[in-house]
Formats: sequence, structure tokens, C-alpha cells
Amino acid sequence: MNYSKINNITGWFCFLVATVSYILTLEPSVSFWDCGEFIASALRMQVVHQPGAPLFLMIQRFFSLFAMGDLTKIAYFMNVGSAVASGATILFLFWTITALAKKIILKPGEEVTKAKLISIMGSGVVGALAYTYTDSFWFSAVESEVYALSSLFTAIVFWGILKWEAHADEPRSDRWLLFIAYIMGLSIGIHLLNLLTIPAIAFVYYFKRTSKPSNAGIIKTFFIGILILAFVQYGIIQYLVSFGAYFDLFFVNTLGLGFGSGVLFFAILLIGGLVWGIRYSIKHQKRILNLALLSTALLIFGYGSFAMIIIRAKANPNLNNSDPDNAFSFLGYLNREQYGDRPLLFGPNYNSQKVSLKEGKTLYRKGAEKYEVAGKKTDYEYDKTTPFPRMYSDDERHVAYYKDFMGFDDSHFPSLFDNIGFLFKYQIGNMYMRYFMWNFVGRQNDDQGQGSLYEGQWLSGIKPIDALMLGSQKNLPPTIVESHAYNRFFFLPLIIGLIGAVWHFKRNQKDAGIVGLLFFFTGIAIVLYLNQKPLEPRERDYAYAGSFYAFAIWIGIGVLALQDWLFKKITPVNGAIAATVIGLFCAPVIMGQQGWDDHNRSTKMVAHDIAVDYMQSCAPNAILFTYGDNDTYPLWYIQEVENVRPDIRLVNLSLFDTDWYINGMKRKQNGSEPLPITMKESQYVQGVRDVMYYQDANLAGSVELKDIVDILLSDNDEDKVPLQNGTKENFIPTKNFKLTINPADVISTGTVSAANADKIVPVMEWKYNKSYVTKGTLAMFDILAHNNWKRPIYFASTVPSDQYNGLDNYLYTEGLAMRLMPLKVDSAATKSDLINTPVLYDNLMNKFKWGNIKTATYLDEQAAADVSIFGNVFNSLVTSLIKEGKTEEAKKVVERYYQVMPERFYGLRSMIGTYFMAENLYALNETARANAMLEKAAVYIQKELTYLADVSDSKNTYVGGQNVQLGMSFLNQMAHTADQYKQTKLSKDLKNQFSALESRFASHFPQGGN
Repeated sequence: MNYSKINNITGWFCFLVATVSYILTLEPSVSFWDCGEFIASALRMQVVHQPGAPLFLMIQRFFSLFAMGDLTKIAYFMNVGSAVASGATILFLFWTITALAKKIILKPGEEVTKAKLISIMGSGVVGALAYTYTDSFWFSAVESEVYALSSLFTAIVFWGILKWEAHADEPRSDRWLLFIAYIMGLSIGIHLLNLLTIPAIAFVYYFKRTSKPSNAGIIKTFFIGILILAFVQYGIIQYLVSFGAYFDLFFVNTLGLGFGSGVLFFAILLIGGLVWGIRYSIKHQKRILNLALLSTALLIFGYGSFAMIIIRAKANPNLNNSDPDNAFSFLGYLNREQYGDRPLLFGPNYNSQKVSLKEGKTLYRKGAEKYEVAGKKTDYEYDKTTPFPRMYSDDERHVAYYKDFMGFDDSHFPSLFDNIGFLFKYQIGNMYMRYFMWNFVGRQNDDQGQGSLYEGQWLSGIKPIDALMLGSQKNLPPTIVESHAYNRFFFLPLIIGLIGAVWHFKRNQKDAGIVGLLFFFTGIAIVLYLNQKPLEPRERDYAYAGSFYAFAIWIGIGVLALQDWLFKKITPVNGAIAATVIGLFCAPVIMGQQGWDDHNRSTKMVAHDIAVDYMQSCAPNAILFTYGDNDTYPLWYIQEVENVRPDIRLVNLSLFDTDWYINGMKRKQNGSEPLPITMKESQYVQGVRDVMYYQDANLAGSVELKDIVDILLSDNDEDKVPLQNGTKENFIPTKNFKLTINPADVISTGTVSAANADKIVPVMEWKYNKSYVTKGTLAMFDILAHNNWKRPIYFASTVPSDQYNGLDNYLYTEGLAMRLMPLKVDSAATKSDLINTPVLYDNLMNKFKWGNIKTATYLDEQAAADVSIFGNVFNSLVTSLIKEGKTEEAKKVVERYYQVMPERFYGLRSMIGTYFMAENLYALNETARANAMLEKAAVYIQKELTYLADVSDSKNTYVGGQNVQLGMSFLNQMAHTADQYKQTKLSKDLKNQFSALESRFASHFPQGGN
């Protein structure tokens, strides 16, 4: 039989199954998180967040060509790019598994029998398709993110080393090693996951080139693998650029030559040195040296994709993160300096006290003619430190989590063993093993898990085991049983994989150890290196997909183990077929069947449509302040790719504290003119006015905002305060601000209609809400002081209130954004009363899109959270219309609510919208609808809290936290609302439910959770 032909055909069959699965389930447009930034940047060749992904952007730009000029299809075809890359990953995984399987069951020179062929192909199909339907890999396969391409390059590299091993005794076989080096260099332009295969590759090389491996040789190989990894990670990726930067510093600042001259000289030295070394190795027959130098050259050549970053940064694109157009800004970009450092081997605990600042290396920035000193990198010194710090963050939320999770009191100083305990309990247990079990055992739901028993845990479907872990398996709540992510694999994929791992180690310890190394370095080693803090903004399972890839190899090997252990008494052919069929049903079939509904994003348009709605919430030529990833990246996409509302200037407040971002805001972008920022670049460059603190100057009354800006920008010594280091810094002398209003400006620009002229205040007064001013806040003040109401100013509804800088009473809801308006402040009004009703009505009824939230096959946690945002907008508008006596308009809005909003609930927090809508329905005499809404909500709450009560009983301790308090509070409020509108029976039922649940929790929580 032609083994090679069958191996190729079967591999391409797996590729086809995987790719079709991904294309059928991929998101038709932009997704949340980084996807919007990546798509917009790939289309226009822009600069994404650190440390960049230039090759990924170039490849995705190619896939955008298939849109054939249809702007609305660009995101779809970039998503297809991820699907194809993921399908190709499955192809190389199949060939990897069959290569390993063939080595085990086929002796050198032995002919391939039909039974052995079926066994080898069966193991490849089962393992490859099992990984196809793993939760984490599938998630990344259907959106435009780096992880799909990163997985492909990792798969190619691991397959490549097995190809080298198979041909290692042939002439010129080392070309496979050079191929691997080049692929690794290219992969740096996508993601660094690929580099973690290096230790495994070192062992493949060692075992092949050593006839008698020894313990000393194995230890030596391990450390050599680590050294090679460190050399690539630091020596090539970082220090090459660092050397180039400091060469440039010398050539520019000392020799007086132009920017880039030192980098060019260093590049010539590097190339010359490599050429000389390669020629020397050839001349003197230094085979290992030649291989090392050629590999280094190819790594650097592949790494050259980062030239795109510098080239495009010099073009000043709209998205130009860090503006890495010179040696030092590029070095900071690669080093991810904007994200800060984390201790790994030695450092503080969360309650270590800062005692002093220690100055580190000098920071440089590009000046007009020379590099200028931007300051010194500083690190805190602490009174107490510990080896291996895992609980190091002093953020108040993190500190509270550490104490609660580990059971510490306020006086406890964590020891080394406490930190190791946190590593195993949280970082490995919650942030790795939980994800591992999701993929091979099953998943409870898609609520983000922070360590609780009822959110985001793994679940098998075997009730006794699940009950042992979770505390209860009776009366499962809707958040589990109604979740599409309620996936139960009954441990079957895990069992097959463990069987395969054990059998592999028994039959071929070397190869099994190599797979084990891949499993470790792409899993636990990442845990150790990331040293994650708690309360991450989203689940991080995608970071460990390489580890799940390695385990899928063992799932494939498990087919050989099943045949060897279970089917010895039947014919080899039938045994191979039986083992393959069992493997298929125990892994890919059940994983695909259970996971299809929660990975099928084919009808989900939430990220796309909510971006449109943010934009349509704004008046023409507006300035819209955003803050996080999901109220910024989709908006970048919708504006940069689909050209929706190019007149709006998006300002991300998280980036506004950087000089490069302010520079971009001072340039025209798309159809938006430069922002009215009067500051000169020299007044806010890196190291200048980074932070200015409040010092009360006892000024009488409020101070005009323009004067505040002038004081903060002043170079006069009397406007500064001395610091401990002898320098002087600007300061903020008061928190009482005002902005004098010219009503004519406000009316002429349409900020306030002429009919409401009497509501305009002559002076806006407010109290600043912080004790310091950053350069981003100063830039905002500059805009407010000099805009003169020419451009409408908005804050996205998701911006944290502390970022309003005290302007809360002047922000009026017009949709998913709040407009700054100089209207009289009603001291009795609440935030929910500040609504521009006519504009909000027009936006909601005529302009907004709803992302298929009512009909979509699946809404993930982020999309479900946005359902609540939509619900809040509906409630605010209906409430406002009722107060204004516009009953008919209110009823029309209610009808639209029923048309577009989903009927199911997405967690207890979605009850907030239900409660307020029910109140509005009662006010509109829609009593039947209001009753039905409250009854449905009460049933949901009762099921949720009954489950938490069952868990509390089984564990004999209170379980539920804020969920119990929230649910009890809603029940209580709903009962009072029903009572208020004379719904006696409903009120009585709700009160009875409240009392019954209160008694359930009484023994665990005396206040009944209320």
C-alpha cells in the first residue's frame, strides 16, 4: 500500500472537516476584544498594541482581498483566514500523530499491513479531530486573532522536527532544521508561543544524534534547550534591537550623525559578522557552528517582518500604538514597556511596604536633532520581600481577593509556602487546570470564573463526581442548564488521552518525553512565566492552547493503546477499526456535538452592531471618549474598515496619557479634523507632566478651566512646587472648576436647541474628582477649555464614572453615549434623569441595530453583557417618556423592546432591566405583561438561589456571595412593586418565595442573604 499517499489524503480530509466546521461557525463580522484593532490595522497596515504582529497583519491583509471591495465582508474573510489557518493546524497535527504512531508500531524496514495502516490513520484522525473541537482552539479559530496562525506555525515547527528526525541520516537533512529556524523567525511576527517548542526540539536532536543517552546528557540537553530559548527570546528579539538603539544613541548624540545611522552601522556589523562566521564554519568544517549561525541568520531574516512596524509608524497611520518610528520607541514597543513588569523569582508580597524608589536605566526619547533623556526607569524598594512571589499586586481588589482566596487575616505576611500555595491553588488550579478540564472533561457554563463553584467551572456530566466537586447536582440553575456552554464529555476525551500518555511512555519513552516537554512548556511553564494576578478582565484559556495541542497527540496515541489492550483477541484489522470507532465517539464526536452550539457564531452581530450604535449615538463631528477594549476596538473597526461615521473622533482615555497618542489626536483622521488641543508637544512629551499632584492653594471660589490649563502648562517657578529630588513640578491648586458659557455658541452649534435656551447655565461649575492630573486629563481639560462648543463631546456609557472628572451632572444620555451639555443642574435629579429624550428616541427607534440578540444561536458572556446595556437604554427612554407624559411614544418603545430583546435571561444581573421594565409596564397599564415579566424573573431567581442553597447545605457553609444578595434584593423589590400596583396575589407569591429562600440560607447566613 502507498502509505505516503493515504497519509496525505487522510490528513487533507481532516483539514477539510476542520476548515468547514470553522467556516460554518465563524463570526460573520468583527468580534470583541482585540479583533477590531487587528482587522482595522491589517486592512490599512497600521501599528497594533505591543509587541506587535506584523506578519499576522500582512497575511490577514491578503485574505481581505477576497472581499472584492465590499467593506462589510472584509472582517468575514479575515475570519476565514483564521479558519483556514486553524484547519491547516489540524492537518499538521494529523501528520505529527501519524509520524509518532508509525515509529511506535512499525519497525524500520517493516512493511505496513492493513491493520497497522488503519491503526496509524485512526490515531491521527481521532487526535486531530479531537483538537479540532476543543473549546479553546475552536474559539480562536472563528475570529481574526493571532492565536490561529500562531498555532499553525507551532504545528509546522513540531512536525518539521519529526521530518528531520525521519531523514536525519540522509545527506543535507539539516535543511529541515534551517526550515524550522526560519519558521520560528517568521512566527515572532505573529506570536511568541512557537518558541516554547525549542526545549522539545533540543531533545529530538539529542536522542537522534546520541546512540546511548545518559542522565547527564539529558540534563545537559534540557539546559541547552532553555539557553537557546533564552537566546532567541532575549538575545535576538530584544538585545539585537537594544544594541542597535544604543549604537544609534552614540552615532547621533556623540558623532552628530542623523537618526538611524547607528542602527545602519550595527546592521552592517551584524551581517558582516554572520557572513564571516558562516564562511569560517564552512572553511574549517565546523558543522555545529555552521548550523547555529545559519539558524541565527534565518531567525533574524524571519524576524525582519517587524520592519513593517517601523515603516508604517513613520507614515503616521490613524492607529499607531507607541509610534515606534525610531530605535528607542521601537525597543520600548518590543519590550511591552507600557504594560509594566511583574516579579518572577524574587519580589514583594501584596502587603510589603514601599520604602524608597530605586533608579534604573535611563529612558530616551527622540528629540528634534538628538535623543533626549526622558527620565529614569524607577522601581520600588520594599521593607520585606519573598522568593517566588505569586501574590505581589497591591491593588485593593487583588489584595481582597488574595486574603479571601487563601483565608489570610490582615496581619498575615505570606511566606514562600503561601506563595507556592497560591500558585497551585489559583494560578495552576483555577487558571490552567480549569481550562484543561473545560477542553477534555466538560464545561459548566461560560460565565467568567474567579474561583467560585458556580461560574465557569469544569463539569463532566457524571453526577456523583460533579456533586463531589461542586457540592450539589440537584436543581441545577438556569445559568448552567440553559447555557449553550453546558458541555459534558463524561471524562471520555481525558481518559483516552491519559491512556495514550501512559501507553506512549511504556512503548517509546523518548518520544513520550518530548511530547511531555511540549505539554509542559506550553502549559505550566506559561503559568510560571505570566505570574497572573487575579480578577483578569476575561478568561485566558487561549494562552494554553499549545498544551492542549500536545494532549491531543496523546488522545490520538490512545487509539493504539485501546487496540493493544482491549482488542488483542480479535483480528488486528477489526481491532484497529474498533479502537478507531471508539476513539472517534469518545473524543471528537462528543466534543463536536456538545460544543457546536456554543461555538456557532454564524448569526452573532453584537460587536458589529453595538459599534454602529455607539457611533450613531453621537451628533456630527463629535468627540467620543471611550475607555476599554470593547468600547474602543469594535469602534476602530467600524470607522476604519466600514467607514461608518468618519466624522467622529474616537479618544481612548486609557491611551490618552501617552505623548504619541496625543500627537495622533492633533492630526486629521478620516473625516475628523484635529482636536482643539493647544499644548505643544514639548509640554507633554514622555517624562514631562506625566503626573501633577493636587496641592490646595486656598483659592476662593471656582477657577476658570482655561486658567487651570495655563497653570498646569506654565513654565514659571511660582506655578510649581519643589520635589524631593530638587526639581520643580506643576501642580493643581484647586479642585473647584468652572467653565463660563456663551449661550450663543451653545445654540449656534446645536448643542442645545433655541427652545431650551432658558435651561442653559451661564457658568458650569463642578468639583474635580481626583488628587492628581495626568497628561491625558490635561489634554481633556485643554479640549474642554478651547472647544467653545464647536464639536459635540460625548462619553461612552461604559466609561468608568471616575473618568468623567467630576462632570457627571452635565452628561445627558442620547443612546450608548452621554453628551456634555451646559444645562441647569437639578439637585433632586439622579443620573438616570439626565436624558436627552427626543434624540434618544430617534436613535433607538430609527438608527440603532441590535446584533441579532433575539435570534442569534449563541451569545457569549460579553455579548450577553451588552444585552443588559441595551435593556438599560430601553428602560431609561421609556421612563423618561412616561415622566414627560408621552405615553404613546413610550408604548412604541415598549413594542420595539419586545421585537428586538431576547426572551431568556443572562444571569441575575439581567434582572435589573426586567425589574425596571416591569415598573414601566405597570405605569403604562400593561399589567398582564408586567406580571408575566415579574413571574418569569421570580422563577429564574428561585431556581438560581435554590441551587446555591443546596450547595450551601452540602458544604455546610454559606455559598453564593453577591448573587444571593442580589437575587434576594430583586425578589423583595419585585414584591413591593407588585404590591404598589395592587397585584395582591403576585405580591403574596413573591413574598412567600422570598421567605422560603430566606429560611434556606438562615443557618448559613443569618441575614438570609438580604
